[in-house]
Amino acid sequence: MSTAILTGQPVPGSSIEDDLRSLGFDLRVAADAADAETLLAQVPGDQRVAVVDPRFVGHLHALRLGLTDPRFPLAAITGAVTAQAAGRQALTRAMARENSAVGGVAGAGGPARANAGVRETDGPGHLADRIVTALVADGADVHRPELGSLVAEVPADPQARNEARQAVAAVDDEAVRLRSAVKSRDGFFTTFFVSPYSRHLARWCARRGLTPNQVTTASLLTALIAAGCAATGTRVGFVAAGVLLICSFVLDCTDGQLARYSLQYSTLGAWLDATFDRAKEYAYYAGLALGAARGGDDVWALALGAMVLQTCRHVVDFSFNEANHDATANTSPTAALSGRLDSVGWTVWVRRMIVLPIGERWALIAVLTAVTTPRTTFYVLLAGCAFAATYTTAGRVLRSLTRKARRTDRAAQALADLADSGPLAEAVARVAPRFPAPASAAIGGLLVVVPAAAWGAGWQVVLGAVVYVVLSGAAVSRPLKGALDWLVPPVFRAAEYGTVLLLAATSGVNGVLPAAFGLVAAVAYHHYDTVYRIRGNAGAPPARLVRAIGGHEGRTLLVTVLAALLTGSQFKVALTVLAVAVALVVLVESIRFWVSAGAPAVHDEGEPA
Repeated sequence: MSTAILTGQPVPGSSIEDDLRSLGFDLRVAADAADAETLLAQVPGDQRVAVVDPRFVGHLHALRLGLTDPRFPLAAITGAVTAQAAGRQALTRAMARENSAVGGVAGAGGPARANAGVRETDGPGHLADRIVTALVADGADVHRPELGSLVAEVPADPQARNEARQAVAAVDDEAVRLRSAVKSRDGFFTTFFVSPYSRHLARWCARRGLTPNQVTTASLLTALIAAGCAATGTRVGFVAAGVLLICSFVLDCTDGQLARYSLQYSTLGAWLDATFDRAKEYAYYAGLALGAARGGDDVWALALGAMVLQTCRHVVDFSFNEANHDATANTSPTAALSGRLDSVGWTVWVRRMIVLPIGERWALIAVLTAVTTPRTTFYVLLAGCAFAATYTTAGRVLRSLTRKARRTDRAAQALADLADSGPLAEAVARVAPRFPAPASAAIGGLLVVVPAAAWGAGWQVVLGAVVYVVLSGAAVSRPLKGALDWLVPPVFRAAEYGTVLLLAATSGVNGVLPAAFGLVAAVAYHHYDTVYRIRGNAGAPPARLVRAIGGHEGRTLLVTVLAALLTGSQFKVALTVLAVAVALVVLVESIRFWVSAGAPAVHDEGEPA
């Protein structure tokens, strides 16, 4: 339930009452500003409330953007301001102060509500805008949506009102709404081969009452069916898998466009959107590996390698963005060059395509699945992702070295959370001397990964893991504010995942690699969950969770010890048990958080995944 308070009687011929009702608002009309304050106090505190000038002229979608977006406690457009429960106290304070300042009169102030009106001479000083000014003066964060060509005005006289109505008639409200449903920054394939029709599918879903969460679930189910088709190992199955994977991606685009079209954002939707993309892609890798196995080709190492590489790529993106998004003096010659290249249209698309975002990546996987073999698909995918990772990481390293950014305590904490250090690293960090964090992390990672690659399971790898524990603790012993300290989390991910991959690949026992795939998938889910909590400004998962699953260094040490102590068959069972245990612990905590009242309504969409 939502309530809109009109600060006077609407102008004859105005559609404001019908517009507000169509947006789900219950209308109340105030005789004057004092009456508006009284009506505001009568609205239950858990309801959204809006204060709207009755002279408002504008598009319905402008009102929708300004008054119904669930992501913002306070929002406003010209002539209207709204507050959800979290912003009600600030709105009430601002209105009371404004009424006190003007003597409680906003208009003619007639005693009978039916005769109430607002003076034409009030102009831009009408109550709603004065409240917004007071809120900003108080330091409140008032969201103002980008309206573009949409009209939202409070005309001061009949001539201005007529001009505003003509401006409204000149712009197709629905066309703007449909166009704005598409994410402004997306990949080439998504922009030109999916969004032109998926946005119409989103509108079709909205008109039939479907929710983004339902579309997201349909996308997941379609991808899982695609993985099942790939697992058949037949050419017909591979072709069907490729087609269904593209269909899943179309639905994946549709759910976000539906959310933006209808402003349906939710905590559950944030969780589903944040996790299902990775679940779909990695389940498809497993399906391809199963299909290849049916044909006598073991590509589980390639499937696990693709998952490791893709996850590490994402961690590079997440860490760099978290380290720099609120840094001061955050400029560099390379960033300036990038900005100049963005002004040349074709370079924008080339640079977006070569990083192999989700649209290009899924299209590549789908086509290769249909016309080649799983092994060829993984070879091309690994080559493309390796090039993309090298390109993006090198560019970000160069930016970091050429800029003089000063990073905040919040950024340092975010990087520490992304590092996922467990009790062993924490113990070392308390006594470790100062040492360059990226070098410490990289040396420690190499000391465990290189022996695993050279000798496989053995006590030399365990010794390397012990040194890795010590050096990883030293890496996080100080706040991660250095120019390249954002590299620490991706180095830790590469060391942990790479160790599991190499020990499984060199075991020589059938079934170890699928078990390793499951373990890395469970741990990667935990790391993605951490990312999206931080992006939603909800903080990292509780420390008890990180300690319960050992932290990256504890898991790495445990896997090396298990590989050294157990036979190949026993190692397979141990990895399977560990994968199930980690998955259960992280999923229970994740589900508990994302369905709780404290979960963010929506996370930042960021770069194309």
